[in-house]
Formats: sequence, structure tokens, C-alpha cells
Amino acid sequence: MLVVHALWVEGRVGLWAEEAGRALAGLNLDGDAGIAAERTLALPTRNRRPEPWPAVTAKAQLRPWPVATVEYEPDDALGLLRGLPGLAGDDIALAQSTEWFVSLAEFAAALVARGRMLPAIVGEQARWAPVLTGRDAAHARALALALPSAALAATPGVTRAAAVTEALDAFVDAAARPEREEGIGWLTALTGRDRRVPVDVPQSLAQRLAAWEADAVGGSVRACFRLVEPPEPEVGEEPAPDPHWTLEFALQAADEPTLVVAAERVWRSRGALKALQRHIPAPQETLLAELGRASRLYPALEDALREARPVALRLDTDGAHRLLSENAPLLAAAGFGVVLPGWWRKASARLGARLKIKDGGGGTAPGTVAIDSGLGLGAVVDYRWELAIGDEPLSEDELRRLSELKAPLIRLRGQWVELDPRRLAEGLSFIERHREQEAMTVADLLNLAGGAAEGPGGLPVVEVAADGWLGDLLSGEADLRIGDGDVPGGFRGELRPYQRRGLNWLRFLETAGLGGILADDMGLGKTVQLLALLAGAAPGPTLLVCPMSLVGNWQREAAKFAPDLRVHVHHGADRARALDPADFDVVVTTYSVATRDADALATVPWHRVVLDEAQAVKNAATKQAAAVRRLPARHRIAVTGTPVENRLADLWSIMEFANPGLLGSATKFKERFAEPIERDGDAEAAARLRRITQPFVLRRVKTDRTIISDLPEKLEMDVVCSLTPEQASLYQAVVDDMMARIESSQGIERRGLVLATMTRLKQICDHPALALRDGSRLPGRSGKLARLEELAEEILAAGERALIFTQYAEFGGMLRAELSARFGREVAFLHGGVPKAARDALVARFQEASPSSPPLFVLSLKAGGTGLTLTAANHVIHVDRWWNPAVEDQATDRAFRIGQRRAVQVRKFVTAGTVEEKIAELIAGKRGLARQIVGTGEGWLTELSTADLRDLLTLDPAAAVSA
Repeated sequence: MLVVHALWVEGRVGLWAEEAGRALAGLNLDGDAGIAAERTLALPTRNRRPEPWPAVTAKAQLRPWPVATVEYEPDDALGLLRGLPGLAGDDIALAQSTEWFVSLAEFAAALVARGRMLPAIVGEQARWAPVLTGRDAAHARALALALPSAALAATPGVTRAAAVTEALDAFVDAAARPEREEGIGWLTALTGRDRRVPVDVPQSLAQRLAAWEADAVGGSVRACFRLVEPPEPEVGEEPAPDPHWTLEFALQAADEPTLVVAAERVWRSRGALKALQRHIPAPQETLLAELGRASRLYPALEDALREARPVALRLDTDGAHRLLSENAPLLAAAGFGVVLPGWWRKASARLGARLKIKDGGGGTAPGTVAIDSGLGLGAVVDYRWELAIGDEPLSEDELRRLSELKAPLIRLRGQWVELDPRRLAEGLSFIERHREQEAMTVADLLNLAGGAAEGPGGLPVVEVAADGWLGDLLSGEADLRIGDGDVPGGFRGELRPYQRRGLNWLRFLETAGLGGILADDMGLGKTVQLLALLAGAAPGPTLLVCPMSLVGNWQREAAKFAPDLRVHVHHGADRARALDPADFDVVVTTYSVATRDADALATVPWHRVVLDEAQAVKNAATKQAAAVRRLPARHRIAVTGTPVENRLADLWSIMEFANPGLLGSATKFKERFAEPIERDGDAEAAARLRRITQPFVLRRVKTDRTIISDLPEKLEMDVVCSLTPEQASLYQAVVDDMMARIESSQGIERRGLVLATMTRLKQICDHPALALRDGSRLPGRSGKLARLEELAEEILAAGERALIFTQYAEFGGMLRAELSARFGREVAFLHGGVPKAARDALVARFQEASPSSPPLFVLSLKAGGTGLTLTAANHVIHVDRWWNPAVEDQATDRAFRIGQRRAVQVRKFVTAGTVEEKIAELIAGKRGLARQIVGTGEGWLTELSTADLRDLLTLDPAAAVSA
């Protein structure tokens, strides 16, 4: 196996290879263009031999090695790189560094295809430079973060950002040059390989090009183009055979698109123009310059520029269609204003396919259980395709008449529509061959409705219509539309209206043979909704898998709300591996036991499998995630308040349990949804994913007053603390020591050092004694401890109670001892080592809220962050920040949940001027991903460049240290 590596060196792409893991050899894929060279590369080395990338371990240090390379100028490298994926196979593999360069080459080609480049004069050369704004700029930053260290093995001192900038500039310049070597005057330097600018080019040209670039990135005024369709013919008047369209010109404020001045007014102006709420000293020259800049992307504008005062461009129907389909997107991407007729982007303006489900009422009524009804994602549906333009179905004869018109745009029944010859041909072909229909399942139907699959012949699906249970499912509002069934008689308790809707939704999915994710906000009563479902008649037992900390809670809640259920706990060394389904209704077990006993549990004919705190299986590759997916069941439910914590892969893994195969394979999901949404912010991909998953995810939040109106307010605030001089000194010493080690490390060793540094600095911000582990005294040495004692004194004086969270159990023990000694009051402490019985007793005593119960409850974040109801407290204090906001929210909601009668005050301690404050700012956007659909943990920090790490970790003494 030959492994192909790539690197950036002296403005060229160098390729080298590893064979059989260790042999180093040059690789010349293009003998005419490649330049043979020998480079000294910093390679991982162990036992005096180079190791293959990326196998960098603690025992493999980077050492210099001479390596034969073949190097390519960007003009030759661009096409070579884009063709490399086709060479990969059994004999050739692309290393991570090579795949990265392929991605960069594709990005450069895409920028050029969209016109996102401008000419520039750099020194004595003419170059094409990329224009990076919005999503493109974000993608370039993501590429810089993802640049593998192996790509800089020949230049280890170069930063990732500098390397990406240089390489992207070179690739865009190469991609923008046509194959021919011709041009006029200085334009030759922009079209051929000889980039030298003629000596007679005036300096003013270089200045103008620089001004164009600055304007493209963020000018205050831009040209705006508005396409006006032909007027409708009068009644009784024959429509013109080739009506004229008008493209009107204007100037537009770039930051306020509603401010537009038509070209006619620009030409009438005398001197400066103030209509755009800014002083434009030369509006006529500005308009001409903008039209000239746009003509590079839309050459048809040159006809208008022959006039002294251009105001518009007349177009025939073919020209209008080319503008709509080809030129308008390029102009918009290049930063120009473009206003098109409203019908153009509507599905009703194009030929598409409509899917009609003939009988969507299969199955039984909501509230009953259809065990052998054949429903579920694999159920076959009876359907019929129709071809239509908008709401108007089309017959075969109508399609043939339209195809004979040979016009790209026509007015049909009072509306302009596009007649794409390819789509018309596909439509006719579809009618001819679609006499016998292929089988379609419910999963196929949902993917079509969500836009994740194409219609027949590649036609877009403009509508999916169904009635009955499928119609309710497609609506995305099944919990509101399926009616209100009776609460089972075996349930003892009152359900709020939204909880009744949740129960009916769960029963609806059960009837349809589908799984679901109950993702209500923490504290909205997911447990009682599940118990109400379990209390109903079922033809088989339910397996409920949860964290160990929740086993006792499920036992207590089942005894309270569904006392008739026979509940069996499958746990402990003496548990019976063989289970008789006739002996119980519900079996409660833990994730670890379910993993160990997966084979035995798989022999039981479960009617239902429920995962509580289902984020435990968010990583699909873990043993416990694989184990619970193998458990057979007719109905699957995942219960979680955080279906998306950091990555969309979390949602895929949980949905793969609830509805296997719905979102495709993990690889396809990453390509189709995760990467476009997380990397590029693709709103269309997010909307598609939301449409597919919406029927199976029920998410209500406590802050929605239409859901719950009697929950008090939650007040969140950051509490900024200072370091003591001792803390500041320790902090700086760790930064200096660890940065020196990080700079000389690579790969896994470097990532480990980065995380270790983060942990050590966070511990110093808590208290020197935690970082030093020397058992030294606590008072007077920590800014956080001082602020915590002040707050605790105020809380105790008011007769109120507080939860105090820390991610370090050792620090929790220190706080318990210090606060108890300081105030002479009992302080409860819960951590992962507390046995179940003692844990339950602690919670019960705190909830009593009697004078003898502890007013302060210190909890380690992992042990106390889920599954507890601690509404006796109305204060929550996060002494140190967990850099996953979803985990913090779970902990906060131990107090902010149903049963809370007072406003909850949440305080999050952040040490000023330190990594805590800087990271808190960087991850503020993580909450948006979860909100958008229904980055990863701290791992992304390890991939920052050394320079970025230094900026992140460096202490700001002026902000951080108290006097």
C-alpha cells in the first residue's frame, strides 16, 4: 500500500509517499510538471526510525529526516489534486494531509466558479485574489483549524493561518486563469502563466484594483439590479411572441438594502448624493464603476455600458432566463444587489412531482396498539405520482404541447413559469415508464417529504399529501392533531395538558410502529408521561435502561404513579441472566448492565425498550450504544432533555436507536447534514433535517408560557472573580512551562498536553490547593472561594438554600469542609462515590427543607447533574464552568423544574483575564446548534495553532489579579 502525503513548501505542493509503513519514496504523478527535490521533514520517530503519520505517540518524537519529494507549481497542482481521489484504491491511499489539500483545491475552484475573486497587482505580478465574506470566510477559517501538522512538516515554524492564506491565494489564482495564453496589454498577466505586469501599467490601475477588492469585501454602496417582467396583455390582446424584459439599474446601500436610488435619479443628480443616508461625492462615477465591475460576471451589461447614461438593459426571454438561472446567482454571490420576481424561487414556477398517498389511514385509532399491523418505517404505502406546475396537474398531452414551445419561460394560467427542457423530457419519460410502480416505504416517504431524496427521474418533489396517521405524521404536529385519548386507569396522578398531548403522541407512534425521542426540557415531567404510557395495557414487557443514579428514582415514581405495574430491577452481582416475561411489566436496568447482558436481554420478546437520559448513547461507536441498538423491540423510545449537545452526530446516534435507518448511514448523514450545517451554516440543510426528524422528536421548553405558565423565572448571571497574587503566579508558571512543551510536541502528545494544561489552569482558578494537592489551608487564597462565601452568607441570612456545582469532586470535598466550618451549618455533599441508599437519603433530607436539613448542597457536576429533583433550592452556583452548555443546563434544572415556587437565581463563576473568560466567549454559539435543529466537547481546543493557544491561555494581569 502506497500512502500519498502532501505538504506546502516555498509556494508549491510537494508529494511524498510511504510504502509498507516505513519506506520513504518520492512520488511523481506527472513526469512533465513535477520537480524532484529533497526536503528535510520533521517526522515522528521511534527507535531511530521514522513512523508513518499520524501515529504520533508519547514514544514517537519529531525528528528531521531527508525525504524525496516531487513538487508542483499551483497551476499544475490544482488539477492534479482534484483528480487524486480517483486514484485511491487498494494500492494507493491518500493521507490526511493530501485529503486536506484536495479539499482546499475544491474550495478554490468553487470560489472561482461563483465569481468570488478579483484582480490585484502584487509586487510586479498580476494575480487573482479570493474574496472571502460570510460563509466562505467561515469555511476558510475551518480549513485553517483542520490543517494537519504533516502538511507543514517542511516548514514547522509557519502558522496554519499563514499557510492556508498563501495556498488558497495560489489555488484561486491558478483556477481563475483560462487554458489559453492570450490577452490584451496587462490583461495577459491575468490570463496566462506569465504573471509579470508590463512596465507601462500606470500606478493608478493598481490602486483601482485594490479599491475594487476592498469594495467587494465590504463596500458601503453597491450596484443593484432589478428584473421587471413584461406586462400582461390586455383582455382580448394576443401575447407578444417574444416579450421584452427589463433589467433596471440602481445604487443600493450595502448594509441597508431597502435604501435604493434608481439609475435615472443618479444621472439627474448634481454633485453629491445623500439619498442613501451617506455622502456619495461622485454617484455617477460610482454607478459606472459598479456596472463595469459587474460586467466581468455578466458580459451582457457591456451593451448597456455603450450608452453615456445607462439606466436599464432590455432582454428577450432567453436572455431573461439566462440571467435568472446563471448570472443572477453569480452577481449576488459577488456582493451585488439582485431583485428578482417573487415567483422565480417558488416551486410553483417549475415542473415538479406531487406524491399522493392513496390511503394514509392504515392501522388503528390512536390509543390502541397495533402489534402485527405491518406498520412502521418499513411499511409499504399505496401511492400515486402526479406531474404538476404549481397547483396545476399536467396531462401527457399538455406536457408534449409545452415541450414543443421551445421557450424557457412562458406565462401559464396568469403566472410565469420555467420550462426546463431537461425536466420536461424527464416528465414525459416518467409518464411512459411509470406504469408499474416500485414499492415505497414510510421511510422513503419521509425522506421525500423532507427533501433528502429526489423524486422520479430527478424531478423535485413539490408536495407530499396524505391523510390518516401518515398525514398526522407528516404535519410535524402529531401531538396536537391526534386527539385526546383517555389516561389509563392504572395511572394515579394528574397530567398537565401538554403532558396529555405527550402521552397521546407516544401512543400514536406506538400504534404506527414507530419510535420517538421525547425531548422535553428538563423538569417538564418526561417521567410521568412515560409512566402514564407504561400504565396502559401492553402485550409484552418494557425494558427501561437508565443511569445507575436514576434506578431508585424510577422505582419510587412507578410506585407512586403506577402502583399496579410489576417493576423488576435487573442489577447487582446476583441478578438472574434469564428473565421470564410473564413475571414483570417493566424491567429497569443500567447502561453498563445492558451492555454486559446484551445477549441475554436480546432473548426476551420486549414490546418496548426505553432509554432514559439517552444522551448516554450519543456516541454511536461505544459498546453501550451498539448493545442497546441490538435489543429487539416493537416500540423504541429515547428520553433526553438534550438530543443535541455538541454535534449533530448526537442526534443521529439517538435516532438510529429509535428509528433505525431513518437518517441513513452515519457517513451519509455527515455528508448530507452534519458538515453543511456545522461547518457552513447551511440553512437549507438544517430545514431538511428538521422536516425529516420533526415527526419523531417532541420538544417543549419551560420558558414557553403556552406550555407551562406557573413556573417562576430563571435569572442567569455571570459572576466575574479575580485571582489572588498567588493564583496569578501559579497560572503564569503553568502557561510558560506547558507552552514550551506544547511547541515541541505533535499529534496525540500535543492534544494530551493541551487538555492537561486547560485542566490545570481551571483548577488554579478554583483554588491553589486543588491544583497543588498539598492539603494546605483554604481561606484567603482564592478569589472564587471569597466570592462564594459572600454569596453563601447572603443566602443563609435570607433563609434560602443553594446548590453548589463543581466538576472536581476533590474540590467539592474542600468546599464542604470550608463552608461548614465557616458558617457552623451542615453542608451536604454528593459525588460519584456515594452509594445509592446514601444518595437517596441526602436528596430526601435536602428536599424536606426543615430547620435541621442542610441549607447548602455541594454536588459534583457529573454525579448531581441529572435525574435529581432539588426544588428546595432557589439558588444555583456553578463554581467552575463546564465547557458544554447543555451539561450546565442539566445541572441547573435540578432546581428549575416543576415543583419550584420561587424564582431561581443561577450564578456562573468566571475568572477575569484567564482562559475561563476567553473560552466562555468562544463557545457562546454552541447553544444555537441545538436550537436550530431540534465543534465537539473540548476536543476542538487541541487543534488550535500554537499562536492561537498562546493568545487563549495568556493571563491578562490587569483584568485578572485582585489588589
